[in-house]
Amino acid sequence: MVEPQQDIPRWQELERLVDLGDVDQVRAFLKSIPLGETAYTLVRMEESKRTRLLELLPPEEAADLVESLSDAQAADLIEELPAERAAAIVEEMASDEQADVLAELKADDAEAILARMDPAEAEEVRRRARYPANTTGGIMITEYVAYPDHLRIDDVVCDLRLNAAKYSPYDLQNIYVVAGRTGQLRGIVRLRDLVLSPGSTALTAISLTDTQSVKVTDDLDRLEDFFDRTDLYTAPVVDEWNRLVGVVRRAHVQEALAERAGKTILRLSGIVTGEELRTMQIKTRMVRRLAFLVPNIGLNLISTSVIAIYEPILARVSALMIFLPILSDMCGCSGSQAVAVSLREMTLGLVKPAELMHVLSKEIRLGVINGLILGAALGTITWLMRGDTYPYLGLVVGGSMAINNVLAVCFGGSLPLVLKSFKIDPALAAGPVLTTVTDMGAFFFALTFAWLMLYLTT
Repeated sequence: MVEPQQDIPRWQELERLVDLGDVDQVRAFLKSIPLGETAYTLVRMEESKRTRLLELLPPEEAADLVESLSDAQAADLIEELPAERAAAIVEEMASDEQADVLAELKADDAEAILARMDPAEAEEVRRRARYPANTTGGIMITEYVAYPDHLRIDDVVCDLRLNAAKYSPYDLQNIYVVAGRTGQLRGIVRLRDLVLSPGSTALTAISLTDTQSVKVTDDLDRLEDFFDRTDLYTAPVVDEWNRLVGVVRRAHVQEALAERAGKTILRLSGIVTGEELRTMQIKTRMVRRLAFLVPNIGLNLISTSVIAIYEPILARVSALMIFLPILSDMCGCSGSQAVAVSLREMTLGLVKPAELMHVLSKEIRLGVINGLILGAALGTITWLMRGDTYPYLGLVVGGSMAINNVLAVCFGGSLPLVLKSFKIDPALAAGPVLTTVTDMGAFFFALTFAWLMLYLTT
């Protein structure tokens, strides 16, 4: 047995063991990696070594490694494997992971893998792939145990024992009772009740019939609300005909919500697809960033065109240049707050795109109050700093702040609703458009007021 070298990073040690080709040593080393460190170790390995690692391990253990990565990283790994080997690994993955990972692949690559999988399982993956990722169908698992409602407890226990190997990976806290012909959900049986009841008892006699279930088309917000109102660890998933089609776990809902929040933050920061990792190819990362940055050149040119028009005014009131960035930043922040509130309310279903006037009526009052407070504060500071040279500058800056703040919150609050009505992602498009408008407003009001003051005083 080759002894592991000391004082070298885990991924380098794993690469060394992979080069040796000793499966037993590789498996033993992977088991020694602390919980939560597997993904960190894998992504730092050379690409060719990661591919070799998945080829060395049995498919079920390779599937465990793939599942420790994000969907995008897992897809990159799977993509490097021969289709037959990739199919063997995907077959061993949890049902909720299969469709997610294959969705990240090119259509041709995904179909090549599906063609080499068990036909029944491949069809199940295709069916799951039809559900959007942010719905119950997109995150549910199909590893559950259900029995017809005419069986007795002895029949169920016998089947569980005969298929112990098959059911061992399942989370068997509950089993489900369905109508024999239609597959409609009839109830839930807790495993505790199954074990403690006489074998001759009918399964329906111990099933909980007041079953709380979720629809396969429910979105993440409805799922979050459902689990907030119940203490269930898992919930049965039914289709429009109340047929049992899967099970959704509370933990998976929480993971999906966290992932959605993370992608929203990335989109707000300018990552077009809402997903980027530094393990991705440089070309992919470059395109995703430039898709946001290049249009911003045009938007910035539009906002700065106001300064170009008023350039002679700036030459006469050069001190105003100190306060223009403050005005644009403060009003941009106010607008961003309004955008965030609208996004949140739309997510919770509290406001609809058609309710533009409702949003404006709420924002304009707040904008006036905050604008007056901020304008008075900034105007006073401006007067204290430059009042001896430009006596009217505090009024120019403070007035600009007050008026543009009202514009910023009204525009920021309504923009997500308008974008949503045109089926444009508000999280991605709202930021650049808001920045352009608030910058133009800040520059226009400040320079226009400065021009008026110069006109009136000369």
